Amino acid sequence: MQAAWLLGALVVPQLLGCSHGAQEADREWEGGWGGAQEEEREREALMLKHLQEALGLPAGGGDENPEGTSEGKGALGAEEDGLEEAEEEEATPTLSSSPSPSPTPEDTVTYILGRLAGLDAGLHQLHVRLHALDTRVVELTRGLRQLREAAGDTRDAVQALQEAQSRTEREHGRLEGCLKGVRLGHKCFLLSRDFEAQAAAQARCASRGGSLAQPADRPQMEALSRYLRGALAPYNWPVWLGVHDRRAEGLYLFENGQRVSFFAWHRAPRPEPGAAPHPLSPNQPNGGALENCVAQASDDGSWWDHDCERRLYYVCEFPF
Repeated sequence: MQAAWLLGALVVPQLLGCSHGAQEADREWEGGWGGAQEEEREREALMLKHLQEALGLPAGGGDENPEGTSEGKGALGAEEDGLEEAEEEEATPTLSSSPSPSPTPEDTVTYILGRLAGLDAGLHQLHVRLHALDTRVVELTRGLRQLREAAGDTRDAVQALQEAQSRTEREHGRLEGCLKGVRLGHKCFLLSRDFEAQAAAQARCASRGGSLAQPADRPQMEALSRYLRGALAPYNWPVWLGVHDRRAEGLYLFENGQRVSFFAWHRAPRPEPGAAPHPLSPNQPNGGALENCVAQASDDGSWWDHDCERRLYYVCEFPF
């Protein structure tokens, strides 16, 4: 028995300290509610409970008023629950029903100034980008101008090369005409065995530095006749000359625009008395408005008018 009391004397102070610490923690957690009497009663009940557990005594032996204790604990728990519910009710309406503060004029001005500052920053970035774009456009314009200048120089160079090539071809054609053809005074004649219309034949002769043959007098006509007869014998081929009346019917001109003063038109042979004229050898010219270009026969050198679109041999003349 003395040992039990001694154990109780040793354990009770520790239990009282623990219970006091627990009660202080509970009182701090509960917010300091409850009176001193309730705290003392609860402390005594807790000390008694721990002492009974330590001494191994029955739980009901030292509990003089269990019902009162239960009632006290029940009242205490009910009071704690009521306080918690009251705190929750007070907190909930406070959070839900607290009105948001209305903006003051200073807040409105600050908001407007902030938005204006943001717009100003955006405009500044836009100006920077526009400046960069303008700089790029200037560079591209300068590069395009340089490309145009280079293209113009290249075009001029190509044109100069084409002109030089044309001069070279004309000079080459002139030399070839005088070397391969026949020379008469200050001009040379060269026969081409390509079939061309009269206008195309004139263009071919001009590209080689000459023009279609323009015999201006009898000596040139006779020299050209001998040349064509020797080149095409024993056949008789019509050959384009540079003579036409396209401008006006009956007005015969050379390709250089000079009027023709010497003609060598074909004349039909005199028929025997009582015989009809030869149908294939009529007097020339006889084509009217349908035949406006002149070709020379290679056998006798006579002139015949033909349709200008007919494809014939042609003879070019070149200055010497």
